[in-house]
Amino acid sequence: MATTRIFACFLGASLAFAQDTYTFTPSISFGSNGFANWGAGTWPPASVGEVLVPQSTDSETLSLLQQMDPARIQTTIQTLVNFGTRHTASVTTSPTRGIGAARIWLMNEVTELAKPSNGMMNVSMPCYLQAAVPRSGMPIAAQVCNVQVEIKGSVDANRTYVYTGHYDSRRLNNSDYTGDAPGADDNASAVAIALEMIRILAPVVAKTPPAASIIIATVSGEEQGLYGSNFLAQTLKNASRNVQANFNDDIVGSGSNAPFSPQNQHTIRVFGAGTDYLTINSSIIKEIISTGYQDDTPSRHLGRYIQEVNAGASNVTEMDVALIYKPDRFFRGGDHESFLSAGFPAVRFTEPQEDFYHQHQDPRVQDSVTYGDEIEYVDFEYTARVGKVNLLSLWSIANAPATPSNFTYDTNIGFLAESLDTPPSYLENIIKLYWDVADDPLLDYYEVVWRPMASQQWTHTLNVGLANTTIIPVSKDNAVFGLRAVGKDGKKSPATYTLAVASQYFG
Repeated sequence: MATTRIFACFLGASLAFAQDTYTFTPSISFGSNGFANWGAGTWPPASVGEVLVPQSTDSETLSLLQQMDPARIQTTIQTLVNFGTRHTASVTTSPTRGIGAARIWLMNEVTELAKPSNGMMNVSMPCYLQAAVPRSGMPIAAQVCNVQVEIKGSVDANRTYVYTGHYDSRRLNNSDYTGDAPGADDNASAVAIALEMIRILAPVVAKTPPAASIIIATVSGEEQGLYGSNFLAQTLKNASRNVQANFNDDIVGSGSNAPFSPQNQHTIRVFGAGTDYLTINSSIIKEIISTGYQDDTPSRHLGRYIQEVNAGASNVTEMDVALIYKPDRFFRGGDHESFLSAGFPAVRFTEPQEDFYHQHQDPRVQDSVTYGDEIEYVDFEYTARVGKVNLLSLWSIANAPATPSNFTYDTNIGFLAESLDTPPSYLENIIKLYWDVADDPLLDYYEVVWRPMASQQWTHTLNVGLANTTIIPVSKDNAVFGLRAVGKDGKKSPATYTLAVASQYFG
């Protein structure tokens, strides 16, 4: 049967409409993952812009990813496991056991790895005294210390991107700070990635520092109350730092359950929080929900960004990124929540199929079942691939322009008439968008992106140059819109979502 498709064309400042026809052919198809492709339909029709192709990665960045070393990851994890326990309240006087020995080793290791940066990596170990909180696994007061490096941005030092991975560990009884708690997957795996990123970036930033600042932190106290990450997030908030992303890795050591059956060894989950973690005015949150943008929080846009840059470099990372529309796993939490609570976009990386026999367990054999988070259940090749996704995302985003601000749509154009005098041009079912043009030396142009309501990833893009407004003949009801900045070297920021304002907002 023939179906008519109507779409808008631009003629100067006015809109005209043309028609074409196509023959509808029913089809049902499925992707290689077994998911149906027909869920969103072929709607809305796209008559402007281009089909979005994942942004590519420059050869220099790709060469950095190839330096991620599984053997070094194994050595780091084994060293941390050898400390016996890294409970936040564990012994600090032993040179070989407990969290005190672990953080001294980390500080020495990070200092050595940062030396090729020629001082561009500022190594520090900020601490504070955490009071006892017995109900959450802190039976005694203890020092909470983070071991971290900061690389100051060369263009906008206040714009900051943070990687976190906690180095503390726990047993079934979270208050047991003396028994063995190896914590190989949870979370020495993320610490090993942190050390590898420091090692790889040190000689690079000595010559070419990133445009924005980067912090790579191994934090403590996660298992007992997110203490170290909250200390870091609040320190950055109190300093008025513009933290545009936190990449938190936690349990990233294996794509499959032991003994590494080929299940999901090339997938990493990225959890992105929804409106429940927004710290903005409640009336704005209500608008986001009522207009259908509840899946377009900064954290989920950050997840989409990670998906896209990885897709453009997947021949090197050998990974898929699964964006999960949840703040974390089922009734679980992690250090990214400290950044979300501070008002910063944050996501959590976690392996696709957690092994609960070897997580938060006392090492033992019971009824012929082996328990415990030991190193033999960590796949070092998999962890290295996760490290590639993190390094790719962190380095790319820190060298791209900042995420745009004040992205809005007109509340007069593309709506019902308000009076007999409403201009006819206001009644077209379109969207008119506005945004602030930033004074950013990295910026080349802006692009509007959009997708059908049922699609997770952006599907279309339109280069709008350095203007601060555009009209797109796509109904606001059938798509969601974002705006991102594109740098002179092609690197792109995450998108930002649109909020409603009066048409006079920008004059």
